Amino acid sequence: MELKQIKELMAAMGRTGTKRLSLKKEDFELQLEREENGLRGAETLELAEEPPTPGEVTQRRTNTALARARETGATLSSSAHPEKEDTTSLFVTSPMVGTFYGAPSPEDPSFVKVGDKVEKGNVVCIIEAMKVMNEIKAGVTGTIAEVLIESGHPVEFGTKLFRVTP
Repeated sequence: MELKQIKELMAAMGRTGTKRLSLKKEDFELQLEREENGLRGAETLELAEEPPTPGEVTQRRTNTALARARETGATLSSSAHPEKEDTTSLFVTSPMVGTFYGAPSPEDPSFVKVGDKVEKGNVVCIIEAMKVMNEIKAGVTGTIAEVLIESGHPVEFGTKLFRVTP
């Protein structure tokens, strides 16, 4: 199976709301799983003959988080001292795998910026998937409090794109 076909399956999962997909053919096995909690889940794609152990999944998630922190210069907080959870904010999340763009073109202004008010159905960004530009609409009403992804960066299913306050 080619990467293009796998990406098409992932996009179809996003469109249909499918949470889990497993395919087996001879010595090839593919398992796709979508998480709704906003984790950027490249680690949920398994191309292996045996499923990973829980320890392997945890290690992959830790390694992924550390790599992202190094890329952005961020620091990771210890789970022994969890940060106060934000229960008032809402999030606009990615419905598919692709590349995030905050504006229609590099010369144009962003669809939304911090402080802008959005309503359900307003276009807030574009996600390019397989050369198709998909308009992403806000599923919530409120004020953009934070843009969580830089334009041109890849996103996964459920990636939080914008933090919105009611």
